[in-house]
Amino acid sequence: MSPVGLCFLLFISVLVCYWVPAGCYANGKVSEVCGSMEPHHRVPGQTTQSPYHLGTNTTTFSPRDHIQVTLSGTSYFEGFLLQARDAASQGSVTTAGTFTLTNLKKTQLLTCNEQKGSAVSHTSDARQTEVVVIWNAPADAPTQVQFFVTVVAHYNVFWVKLPGPVIYQHGVTPQPPQSDTTPPPVQPTTTPSILPGPFTSEGCGQSKSCLLDPPGCDPTDPHCFFLSMTTEEPDKMAVIFELSGPAEGYVAFALSWDTWMGNDDVYMCINDGGGISVSAALVSGRTHPEDESQSGLSSVSWRLADGVIQCRFSRPVKLSDQEPARFDLNQEYFLFVASGRAQHGEVWKHSQQPLISTHRKHITGPPEVLRGSRGPTIMKLHGALMLLAWMLTGSVGTFIASFYKPDWPNHTLLGQKVWFQVHRGLMMLTVTLTLVAFFLPFFYRKGWSKHAGVHPYLGCCVLTLSLIQPILAAIRPSPDSHRRSIFNWGHWGVGSVTEIMAVAAMFLGIRQSSLLLPQPWATHVLIGYVAWLASFRVFLLMYTHLYTKKLSGSDDQQAILSDQSEHSRWGSFIKPLILAALALGNSGLLMALLSSIAEI
Repeated sequence: MSPVGLCFLLFISVLVCYWVPAGCYANGKVSEVCGSMEPHHRVPGQTTQSPYHLGTNTTTFSPRDHIQVTLSGTSYFEGFLLQARDAASQGSVTTAGTFTLTNLKKTQLLTCNEQKGSAVSHTSDARQTEVVVIWNAPADAPTQVQFFVTVVAHYNVFWVKLPGPVIYQHGVTPQPPQSDTTPPPVQPTTTPSILPGPFTSEGCGQSKSCLLDPPGCDPTDPHCFFLSMTTEEPDKMAVIFELSGPAEGYVAFALSWDTWMGNDDVYMCINDGGGISVSAALVSGRTHPEDESQSGLSSVSWRLADGVIQCRFSRPVKLSDQEPARFDLNQEYFLFVASGRAQHGEVWKHSQQPLISTHRKHITGPPEVLRGSRGPTIMKLHGALMLLAWMLTGSVGTFIASFYKPDWPNHTLLGQKVWFQVHRGLMMLTVTLTLVAFFLPFFYRKGWSKHAGVHPYLGCCVLTLSLIQPILAAIRPSPDSHRRSIFNWGHWGVGSVTEIMAVAAMFLGIRQSSLLLPQPWATHVLIGYVAWLASFRVFLLMYTHLYTKKLSGSDDQQAILSDQSEHSRWGSFIKPLILAALALGNSGLLMALLSSIAEI
């Protein structure tokens, strides 16, 4: 198979591999929490009266009976876990009996304590108000059976192990059940208050340190990210943090020893559907925050208005030994500011590369105005070199080979035709720029990026085909060889496919989180570049076609000479102007994208 075919096959394979349905964690397969029946949602369960009721159609049973169990509520719920246990055995986690489903679409059986069908859960997070199942009493059923259920209203609102009715075998005297459930411990929290007004940047660099993106923006602007730090006077034993950003999800900042996500001290301000939760967390790697709590935070207040979420809290410079993972604020750290979507208090991956301060900041040090960047320098260089290679040098080089071979027939450059030397020089420069730019993300990521989608695969194809082109050119047949036409078509085909893939890679590259250019502006610039280049190609193709047709229709030698003279004048004056206009237009569009890279 040809290199083009191999690359095309790889490209299709990548698309197929990535074209899979998104996974979901709300599938109800929660057998690992059969014992505690507590969701791993990183927030404590509710201790208030639940709006849900668990009932049975009888209070007595015999072994091998089938009992109807109904979970209902006055409000919707998204998930549940239902079990039956021996009510006479306090603290027992052993399930009793099995269940039969009445709705296979919304409910499913689970295996608890190595007993199939001993628990029931939901199949998706679709909202419902009632679930009906059948409990099958075993032959060796305990004399007293109690039902328990955990109900999830939404992600961070749930009730754990709600006690249901107790049923007794016939002839057994009912006794008060010894519930093995105790209310979950309530973590001490600080009740947040409402901020009296919005934050301001007044005092930045004088009484407090600030990090703003864009620089100098107003914290009341929904597009402004604002972080400030003020050491409390007079004892300087605590630091007041102010954090502001767009209100559609969450905004967070982290203290980090380096410019890489991982092993960081994180503080989050989360929009929880009209209310705000403020918490501290840990990030051990490129993962979801862990151990979220309000431990160590005080004087918590927030404001949600005009599309802006704002939080303020105080944290001691040094925390107790009970919080060993929390950072000492009397140190220097890089500051990260990130934002993203949140749903029912659950935060999702940040939507763009975090803003990272350009240098470490001594948190309790002198006030200063900090600068930050969302694009690592090495990734900015990668993007700039790739754009330069394929928007200017490669684009102009292929354009010359396509339309300027007949021009300047009596002029040579270093012993070769002018068009050939210019084309070869530009394409070798393109290959060099591509080769250098290709390896920069690997140096930055220290390996392959797992979250870049198809973009790196396209980059591999572009580099491979770019290296194949000069090899093919070096072994090309002589001009009078019968295989020369095969080489010409192959060289043109590989070059065209390479340029198309390079353009596709640029469209995907400007949306990468490590180099996210302003959207949709950057995409419109690239669309303009494609339209600009296509218009020049179409114009010269039409001219070449019309000229060839006119030349073939001339019957006498004088007409042919006249047409050739006309073409010579066209090539001497007009076509160089077209080439210059193309190069200037490409340069202008390229500079627009390079300036946006410099600003992020």
